Amino acid sequence: MSGVRVRAALAESEIAQVLAVVEAAAAADGVAPLSEHAMLALRAGRGGLTVTAEDAGGEALVGYAHLDPASEDESAAGELVVHPAHRRRGHGRTLLRALREEAAGPLRVWAHGDLPAAAKLAGAEGLARVRALFQMRRPAAEPLPEPRIAEGVTVRTFEPGRDEEAWLAVNGRAFAHHPEQGAWTIDDLREREAEGWFDPAGFFMAERDGRLAGFHWTKVHPDGAGEVYVVGVDPDAQGLGLGRALTLVGLRHLREAGADPLMLYVDESNVPAVRLYESLGFVRHAVDVMYGSAAG
Repeated sequence: MSGVRVRAALAESEIAQVLAVVEAAAAADGVAPLSEHAMLALRAGRGGLTVTAEDAGGEALVGYAHLDPASEDESAAGELVVHPAHRRRGHGRTLLRALREEAAGPLRVWAHGDLPAAAKLAGAEGLARVRALFQMRRPAAEPLPEPRIAEGVTVRTFEPGRDEEAWLAVNGRAFAHHPEQGAWTIDDLREREAEGWFDPAGFFMAERDGRLAGFHWTKVHPDGAGEVYVVGVDPDAQGLGLGRALTLVGLRHLREAGADPLMLYVDESNVPAVRLYESLGFVRHAVDVMYGSAAG
């Protein structure tokens, strides 16, 4: 029978079906429908919500939703995708309502690409735009300033097996008011270290007085784009210009590695960071929108 099913874990066959839905949606919309975080959970089979429907061949999986339950710091957050061939039949609304039921409280929902259909669905369900994440880009060939490293600061690359705990501590301090990033655990870090794109040669660590003061972790995507993946500075090291310097170190590395274009994500509300990236030649390329209720 067609309908939503809540899965504590996904079978290999279900993972493959959901990945096919994700691939079809990305091809149709020009934007990936799920975040890296949700895709990691999906490929690991950690569960989610699936919706099935009858088609010519019988029952088929046509939609999927990922849910992060509420924590002490944030309300529950979700993402969802429906196969392009099965849209406008109420499956998106069904998944969204199931997410709200599973959340059992306020829910925030990411819509990647700020697509009109997502905005229409959110409005129909009483959800309002509460946050936006800019994707910014610049051509790799455009000139980049030389990084200016503060006196007493040295920069080296990440050493797997040695630097994890120090990085987690500074990441938590740097993003104390950003739970999505600041609450990362050793499992979150090791999961990404196991990804094919992980390259410690593109993970830069700035040290002062023998302690980690900041970092810039870069990422090269399969399509060749180079990403400013995460830049963080310990609050005790603020005022040294490390954010800009480390950003430039990573950008120059990505360019030398042949990555193009250069890209990053930044929260719309982080005005100083947006201005920094604009000063380095980045312009807005796309927008991801989070919808939620007034209480969410």
